[in-house]
Amino acid sequence: MRFMFAVFNRARKIVLTATAVAATALVAACDPGAISGGGPTINTSKPVPVALLVPRGSAQHGDGVLAQSLENAARLAIADLNGVKVDLRVYDTAGNPQTAANVAAQAVNDGARIILGPVYAEAANAAGIAAAKRGVNVLAFSNNPSIAGGNVFVMGATFDNTASRLTQYAKRQGKSTMVVVSGNNAAGQAGRAAIQQAAVQSGMTIAGNVSYDLSQQGVINAIPTISQNVRQSNADVMLMTATTAGALPLLTQLLPEAGVKTTDVQYMGLTRWDIPAQTLELPGVQNGWFALPDPQKSAAFRARYQSTYGAAPHPIGGLAYDGIAAIGALVSAGNSGALTGAALTQPAGFQGTGGIFRLRPDGTNERGLAIATIQDKKVVIIDPAPRSFPGAGS
Repeated sequence: MRFMFAVFNRARKIVLTATAVAATALVAACDPGAISGGGPTINTSKPVPVALLVPRGSAQHGDGVLAQSLENAARLAIADLNGVKVDLRVYDTAGNPQTAANVAAQAVNDGARIILGPVYAEAANAAGIAAAKRGVNVLAFSNNPSIAGGNVFVMGATFDNTASRLTQYAKRQGKSTMVVVSGNNAAGQAGRAAIQQAAVQSGMTIAGNVSYDLSQQGVINAIPTISQNVRQSNADVMLMTATTAGALPLLTQLLPEAGVKTTDVQYMGLTRWDIPAQTLELPGVQNGWFALPDPQKSAAFRARYQSTYGAAPHPIGGLAYDGIAAIGALVSAGNSGALTGAALTQPAGFQGTGGIFRLRPDGTNERGLAIATIQDKKVVIIDPAPRSFPGAGS
């Protein structure tokens, strides 16, 4: 799933499975001073011109379905707005940065006052640069914080957000010492960095970092080192960056066999362990902790989408709904500066398809996540998602 971390090298594949998250190089963010909280003014009594940039036309498998899901979700959100009219115009990027830059410029010329999308980080960065020249903000569907800043806001759930939620919860449960297990690809390295920063902020100690090559043999070779790190440090948490489509099934099978038992150390995952559903059957993930969006709100969105379009939404289709919902909430107040960076980053945040979220002045986001475990092959929420942000006045 390229969207989960900026994936620019389309030819590269992870050895463990064909659907695993591919690696990427980081790209430079737009100039952080490009807009600095500014943006265009609007006439709130007229339909708000919004551009939606989707990867339709890409040769990448699945991008057509993703593009349609994003468009469907955006239109579903527009139908849910009370009294706010949105003039949605959809532009195809083909998943290409240059095309994304071109259509972003075209969208602004066509009158767009804000841009939703694109999905992939390099394309979003290019679109952001093009839109910044005209003072228009971009709500990208990427989760790569390296492109955030200036007029570009990333909407996808970030490693930083998830790591912070997990480590703070672990600390509250009396956990104190952690071993980090990460893949040696760019996504794994970014996840490890996010965990390290979150550990410092939550007051947890990282007693060891173990990385592995993304191959079956690479994982097998790392098992003794991981086991040794956990035992020697008396760690009470092992936090893994592995995905269910990548190394997670093998890690959770081999580590208990090597003496790293879930009764002695708390397994935690930076990625979701409930997708696909068959992952819940694995013995090694039982009693592990991971974070996920508010399940009730997520289920309500999926049901609404399914009933309207006859199919389930793409896993990140809801980001387009969230973008429209935020725009609608701001415009409904009648403020001509509703689409400025200052308005978009208001502390109270917004209600989205997965619960509360807010955009930060640095272009990243914070989402209210629940903490879940797996018991008897079922997902059990052990700490509900928050309903409001602390200090937001709501």
